Amino acid sequence: MRALAEVLMDQGWSLSGSDLQPAPPAIQKLMNRGLLFRHGHAAQNIPPRTAQLVYSPAIRPDNVERKEAERRGIPQQSYSQRVSQLARPGAAVCIAGTHGKSTTTAMTAKILERANRLSGVVLGAEMCDSGRSGWIGAGDLFVAESCEFQQSFLDFHPRYNVILSVEPDHFDCYPTLPALETAFTRFASQTCGDGVLLFNADSETSTSVARHASTSARRTSFGTSLAADWRATGITQTSVGTEFQLLHHGHPISRINLPLHGLHNVGNAMAAAAITAEIGVSVETIQQGLTDFPGIRRRLERVGECRGTQLFDDYAHHPTAVKITLQTLRDIAGAARLWCVFQPHQVLRTVTLMNEFAASFAMADEVIIAPVYAARESVNQEPHAIAGQLAERISANGVKARFYPSLDQIVNTLEDAMRPGDFIVTMGAGDIDRIHYEFTRRVQ
Repeated sequence: MRALAEVLMDQGWSLSGSDLQPAPPAIQKLMNRGLLFRHGHAAQNIPPRTAQLVYSPAIRPDNVERKEAERRGIPQQSYSQRVSQLARPGAAVCIAGTHGKSTTTAMTAKILERANRLSGVVLGAEMCDSGRSGWIGAGDLFVAESCEFQQSFLDFHPRYNVILSVEPDHFDCYPTLPALETAFTRFASQTCGDGVLLFNADSETSTSVARHASTSARRTSFGTSLAADWRATGITQTSVGTEFQLLHHGHPISRINLPLHGLHNVGNAMAAAAITAEIGVSVETIQQGLTDFPGIRRRLERVGECRGTQLFDDYAHHPTAVKITLQTLRDIAGAARLWCVFQPHQVLRTVTLMNEFAASFAMADEVIIAPVYAARESVNQEPHAIAGQLAERISANGVKARFYPSLDQIVNTLEDAMRPGDFIVTMGAGDIDRIHYEFTRRVQ
């Protein structure tokens, strides 16, 4: 929603908005640009001359502001419906998948911007250089991070469509993997006939989605397997990131110097390079766009150093992402002690994937579990009880894990226990990143 607000303000719209939480710094920046923000939902929040109400997937039809808009005859659209108007069928580049959407979207947008082809972008993260999540350009292609939650990505009809990995998630929408695969197949089928469908050859489900999609779009793949059309070889971790050779049908295209660590980011970069090359962007522009990529917030982001301890923050909230992030940090940290402070996201996801979560922390030396961040869920004591169960299961797998019921207790524990040379990473899609700000504030 913030990214959409930034794009609409770039276009000259006057905006107001409300949220149950106080305005975070990112929203305060928009307030400085003229956004009228209201804390809490109320009918009087809707200005008299409102032309349209746009709501996020978390806002239900019985919300007081949506009911007021209905009473006043104000047109309503969901977030994805409004973005799909910006990303017209013949000019839309969509990035979908369980992991890597935000990073791949940002990489693709930066490459297209350098090629003067970007008309706009919305992504679910913040760029490290500009602090923006959405912006407009003077080109012809709009890049949209396209989420499968509530099948919202079905509002898009992309000309260029990227399907990253597809794994079980959003269990309140997709109780089974076949249900999720069906939704992705429908989305892939909406790729324009004269467009390109790019899929992850390393993901069995992504490959199946592309194979069963009913579209005449040209199919092409990326990955590390020999079956992929776009491949990465000679992958080397450096002190500042990762280097790899990009191949197309086995022929060397370019040596990429990526300022990000981790094999997962190599996959993200391959996807961005492949889709922009299929669009027609030059190899030189792709190479430079990836080399200069500034990164996005909360994606293995180094947030500082405190008393000799390296501090990182990451958005990982799925077992696969947790495992990959910790493996990457272990490669960086070597034998140093690695702390992971994890905030599970949603009770249903944590319960359904309890076994996978319990096994995903193997690379950490110490794990601290915070209460579950129960976004969109109606809960009582479950956030504490389920988080405690997860800590017990992690300990049973041989990794020291503890549950703490508050962020203040976590900060106190870290203050007392950390030593110079340690690595601390906070993980989760909720408000766990507050740990770093509170931690460094106290130390200062």
